[in-house]
This record gives sequence, structure tokens and C-alpha cells, in this order.
Amino acid sequence: MDYKNILVTGGAGFIGSFLVDELIKKGYSVRIFDNLEEQVHQGKTPSYLNPKAEFIKGDVRNYEELSNALEGIDAVFHLASSVGVAQSNYEIKTYSDVNVGGTANLLDILIKKEHPVKKIITNSSMTGYGEGNYKCEEHGIVRPPIRDENQLTQKDWELKCPKCGVEVKAKATNEEASEYPNSVYAITKKAQQDMLLLYGKTYNIPTIALRCFNVYGPRQSLSNPYTGVTAIFISRIKNNQPAVVYEDGMQTRDFVSVHDVVRAQILCLESDSVKNEVFNIGSGIPIPIKEIAETLDKHIGNKGLVEVGGSFRKGDIRNCFADISKAQKVLGWEPEVSLAEGFKELIEWSEGEKAEDKFSQAEKELKKKGIL
Repeated sequence: MDYKNILVTGGAGFIGSFLVDELIKKGYSVRIFDNLEEQVHQGKTPSYLNPKAEFIKGDVRNYEELSNALEGIDAVFHLASSVGVAQSNYEIKTYSDVNVGGTANLLDILIKKEHPVKKIITNSSMTGYGEGNYKCEEHGIVRPPIRDENQLTQKDWELKCPKCGVEVKAKATNEEASEYPNSVYAITKKAQQDMLLLYGKTYNIPTIALRCFNVYGPRQSLSNPYTGVTAIFISRIKNNQPAVVYEDGMQTRDFVSVHDVVRAQILCLESDSVKNEVFNIGSGIPIPIKEIAETLDKHIGNKGLVEVGGSFRKGDIRNCFADISKAQKVLGWEPEVSLAEGFKELIEWSEGEKAEDKFSQAEKELKKKGIL
């Protein structure tokens, strides 16, 4: 199907801006709709914003602004979201209004007004899974619940089988796994995903959700204390502050380059056979958080600023990494950027960026509210 005019909500953001660049490169006409969130952009239009794209400053919470931005659009990448797990648990209205309310506006407009939109693609989140899959020698694949505060206080970090109580081993999590969101952010992203997929099935509009794992790369805000963990570690180290690693540092996450995410988005746009699907987008490789912090510290200047103190955050998961076989089979997608290559690019980019140390203040705020 021919898609000429593309709307990217949140197109001035980290992932969205790289997507815009790639769409422009491939000859699409692109419109960016973004509110330039103060926490992310500090009130400035980012210098990397592609001048060949049309830019509309607006907010998905504003029905008329979003409606105007949809005029003449063939396909929508709906990436506008409030991002940040810990912050979401005390900024509940904001996260609900943006992630759920903004999506409701989008769908309401598409249902009630004439439009040429023929496909919608969104970025969902691995946070919806909660803990990932684990294997018990006796009971096979199990899904243990989030560890309670009593367990964490005893520095008992590992997950146990919910059936027999024996320690279990982390396994890759596929798209069929049940979702157990354990933060307001995760709940709202799951709601956003489910609303869009339901709309797609009901109105026969191909709709695809990419369930992204830990995305990293250039253009992440180094001054946003609720951004991705790689950006947080870089900002702390650049400001000669310790990169604080919770628990024993051996909890794992799945890190995927923003460039690999964008390739998956483009494949979804250009595939006529894929519709109403969810795809895990990750590397498929679990990496300990301590290793991430130590690698970044080494490449920034070997400052020895990694601090593993045994503290914990309520509600944190221990392990979750992607089974990416569905994206490989259906989309023909493979992650191409190695962690070493991706970190090299990220660190080189960060050398020219100012990193304001807002993280200590954010931690104090979270502790005050009982979230840490």
C-alpha cells in the first residue's frame, strides 16, 4: 500500500527524531507533532530536528491541535508518551492524560472524522510484562510475582517459583506471555497498546505495536532524571557523581539500539501483510546492570564511579529479556548494532552534550514520596 504522508507524534523525541530522519531519507513526506516537553527539551527546539519535515508544536491532549495535525495523513506513528517508571507513580494524572487520554483523542478523531489514515504504528513497552519468564526445574516456565519489600529488605534478590518456592532461572519472554504491569507508566502503555490494537481490529485499519525493551542511543536527554538508565549513568559519571546500581547489580535488562528500533518501525510501515500484531523489539541478550555501568564508566574516563550499594527500589523487576523470534520470522528483522558499537556511538555523542545533574534531586523526591 502506498503511504506518502506520515505523521509522527512525539517526532522531536529520542526515537521519534531518528524515525523522522529515516522516513525523510526514504522519500516520505513527514509531519512532526510534538509539544517539546520541558523536562526533555528544556523549552528548546532540538538542533537535530530534521528541517525537511513539517513541524507542528502541539499536544496530544489537545483535541483540535491533534485533529488539525492529522489532515491529509496516510499513516501515523504514535510515539507521543510521558516516559519514566518511577515518576509515573506520583505524576499519575499526567501519565494517564498523555498516554491514555492522548491515544483516546487520536482514536476518537479517526473514528468521527473523515481521514485517509490507512495504518497506525506505536511503540509499546516491555514494562507491561513485569517480571519476565523464568524456568523451574520441576514446573517448567513460570511467572513469579514482583518481589515484595520484605524480601528485598533481606537482600534476597532472586526470584522463586510461585508453585514450589525453589529459585528459578530467567528465560526469554515472548509476546504470548501474560502482562503484569507494575507501574502507572506500564499500565498506561499497555492501555495505549490495547486501545490501538482494538481500534485496528474493529475498523480494519492495520495497527502494529512494537514492544520495545531498553532503547539507548544518541539524543536521549542527559538532563531528564527519569530517562533511560544508560543516559542516567552517563550524566552521573560526567558530573563526577556515582552511577548508583541497585541491589547486587546482577539484575538484567535487554538493551537495543535506537537504530534497530527505527528499522523495525520502517519494516512495519512497508509491509502490507503485517497488521494487528505485537512484536518484541530487543537484542534478546540479558545484560547485568552493573556491567552496563562499569562499561560506560570505563569509556568515559575510567573514573571508578560505579556504586553498588545493595539498596533497592520498590517494584523493580529482576530480569526481563526478549524472545525476538517473531520479529525475525514475520518482519525479517534482526538487531544489527552490537552493544559495543552502540555504546561507542552513544559516548561519542555525549561528549558534546551538557549533562545537568538533576538526578540526586530526583532521588530525594522519590524517597520523600516513599517510592525509593
